[in-house]
Amino acid sequence: MSEHIIEVQHLSKSFGNKKVLEDISFYIKKGEFITFLGPSGCGKTTLLRMIAGFLQPDEGTILMDGKDIAALPPHKRELNTVFQRYALFPHLDVYENIAFGLKLKGVPEKEIDQRVRKVLKLVAMSDYEDRDIETLSGGQQQRIAIARAIVNQPKILLLDEPLAALDLKMRKDMQIELKEMHRKLGITFIYVTHDQEEALTLSDTIVVMNEGRIQQIGTPTDIYNEPVNCFVADFIGESNILKGQMIRDRRVAFIKHEFDCVDEGFGEDVPVDVVVRPEDIYFTTDPAKCQFKAKVSSCIFKGVHYEMWVDTDSGFELMIQDYDPYPVGSEVMLYIDPDDIQVMKKERTANVFDGVVKSAEAVTIFGEDFPLATDLEPGTEVRVEVPFTGIDLMDNLDDGVVDGEVHFILYMGNHYHLQVRTEKGESVWVDTNDIWDKGDLVGIVIKPGTAKITPKNE
Repeated sequence: MSEHIIEVQHLSKSFGNKKVLEDISFYIKKGEFITFLGPSGCGKTTLLRMIAGFLQPDEGTILMDGKDIAALPPHKRELNTVFQRYALFPHLDVYENIAFGLKLKGVPEKEIDQRVRKVLKLVAMSDYEDRDIETLSGGQQQRIAIARAIVNQPKILLLDEPLAALDLKMRKDMQIELKEMHRKLGITFIYVTHDQEEALTLSDTIVVMNEGRIQQIGTPTDIYNEPVNCFVADFIGESNILKGQMIRDRRVAFIKHEFDCVDEGFGEDVPVDVVVRPEDIYFTTDPAKCQFKAKVSSCIFKGVHYEMWVDTDSGFELMIQDYDPYPVGSEVMLYIDPDDIQVMKKERTANVFDGVVKSAEAVTIFGEDFPLATDLEPGTEVRVEVPFTGIDLMDNLDDGVVDGEVHFILYMGNHYHLQVRTEKGESVWVDTNDIWDKGDLVGIVIKPGTAKITPKNE
């Protein structure tokens, strides 16, 4: 029998015209604690609800122990769900809430009593069986919701942001308790959260999601130390994300300096993205060890460490975390170990749009006419390549050719890299020094002379 308790194969789901999940495939091992992690709207809860049986996929298959469970209703799947809103019955006491599902199944009273008392002990609520639900704290209600789920002895426990309603201290306490419950029960936990620290603390495996797609699957260590793209690097913890150039194997340039690294196979003189975590930039007093110099521009105590921003000698701004503070204005010498430099392939090097030549002075893109000069015949289908610096964003929507909304912002040391979504959902990527906020409405303009226009069939 397969060691995979769940296998998801090419799963897709849409609500109306919006694609919520697109071609999702992965597996879950028996006894694993796996977390679906991503921002709001990335599709993680939809994925969980399809595994639970509350939603049906448009395409794809979900296997449990090798069998297709598409036709099984939720109550016949060997799993239970704990929701963000615990959905406890206020008119029943703690004992009756936990026993409710067992009574519906016709389990004998003696066995019900044994199982309820066993799970009460497991969730550290043994003295609360006669208490009214409304007298319990949020953390206690959360424990009862978990107890009610595991008393049914499911093969899989699904948890949909179960700690979201708790305060910070209680949430951290419950993380430890959940980890211990998982160890004692030995069953598979599938967890949904947008909290990166929570995912890193609890999980054996993390599935990072964005915009309905899986970005990366790996252990917490892999996800943190070896992100595969800028989204993962930015979403998981703090990062310095910078443009770089792979000079050759084990040698990379960024912030206008060259560094030894451990990465190979990218080729020579290839554009890349580079990630350096703030704790992996080190101060030194040894000139022989110094790789670059900087001036400290801010220093803030964060409880365990100091968070400092420095302006490098090459005009870049970096975040550094260190146990020792350096005063604002200090001139410092810095170095980075080769093992601490993560090189990533660039996901894109320019905007590429499909268009149609309207006239010698205009090309239609996104259904709107952009003032772009071309000697191609009207009606010619074209490929329009525009560098990230070739896009202007306008405060006044009337000044733009197409309206858009700032969707994603990435700071890259000396500029911002933005994803702007048009009204129809197309993505436009922009490099800018202007400061925008997520959700800002902007007009989109292509700067004159920046677009490369070629026939689409070439």
